[in-house]
Amino acid sequence: MVITMKEVAERAGVSKSTVSQFLNKRYNYMGVDTKKKIEQAIEELNYIPNQVARSLKQKKTFVVGVVSSTILSRFTTEVIRAIEDECQLKGIQVIVCNTDDDSLKEKKYVQSMIARQVDGLIIFPTEENKKLYTSLVKSGYPFIFVDRKIDEINVDTVLLNNEKASELAVETFIEHGHKNIGIITFPLGKKAITTRSERLSGYRKTLQKHGIESNEGYIKSGKLDEMPDLIGELFRMENPPTAIAATNDMILEQVLIYAKNNNLTIPNDFSLIGIDDVSFAAFYNPPITTISQPSFNMGKKCARLLLEKIDQKEQEEPSEIFRLNPTINHRDSVKRLN
Repeated sequence: MVITMKEVAERAGVSKSTVSQFLNKRYNYMGVDTKKKIEQAIEELNYIPNQVARSLKQKKTFVVGVVSSTILSRFTTEVIRAIEDECQLKGIQVIVCNTDDDSLKEKKYVQSMIARQVDGLIIFPTEENKKLYTSLVKSGYPFIFVDRKIDEINVDTVLLNNEKASELAVETFIEHGHKNIGIITFPLGKKAITTRSERLSGYRKTLQKHGIESNEGYIKSGKLDEMPDLIGELFRMENPPTAIAATNDMILEQVLIYAKNNNLTIPNDFSLIGIDDVSFAAFYNPPITTISQPSFNMGKKCARLLLEKIDQKEQEEPSEIFRLNPTINHRDSVKRLN
């Protein structure tokens, strides 16, 4: 038997409208005793609110979606966790999809979420779906980009200051006497996502600032399963790099695995810095110097921006790009050269 709001009101000795106000967290004029009575009545009757009726009345589903590039990355999972925490405070549920940076999967998930009438989306986008996002902007659908931006798409975007992240790594190497500095990233090219292109740009600019010529042989990019071969190419060079920047946590792990399998020691054989402060970095032997992204703050910012858009979606405002700064965690994986 389905318990109704009327039965909850009768058990608590209040009106249906008061129960409705309680369920919608409108407590402004509600006394503590009244709240306790309603809470007790809900618990005793095991009342489950009718979300469909609530959605029809308020024209919202109280659900938002996150279209994630990968849930294997610690950075991504922390961003999603912060989004969920922030939405939970507002009584909003979060659905997460994983695209593996596959633009077709991304498109299908976005379309599927909208078909299910989620109130808004937070997306780790790819360039290939520019046409889709242009149409969403025109329709006024609320969505936010995170971690990547797409030029010409007028949407609020939350990013790391990626050039600064690379700058912190390269500056640290240079301060320790390194000039032969390598960098490893996932695939580049014309449609490379923001994080990859900007981190490479920061690497090049910092070398140039210090009068160090960029050696294209020290730049390696490819898919995750190609990493062992790419890392091997660096160390088989006639003049291999003395320091390597791994541009995300998954690549850092691959470098550490390669070093172990090939009896290379850090920092004696090469110095290493990872962008993303993975959990094992602090207690790895030796502890790895890392660049931390403010992932939780980025997630909270995304959630707040989206919820504001959902509440004010009739208002047209110019989009903004919000960049949060990284920090460096100095540990023992960088050797000082004479």
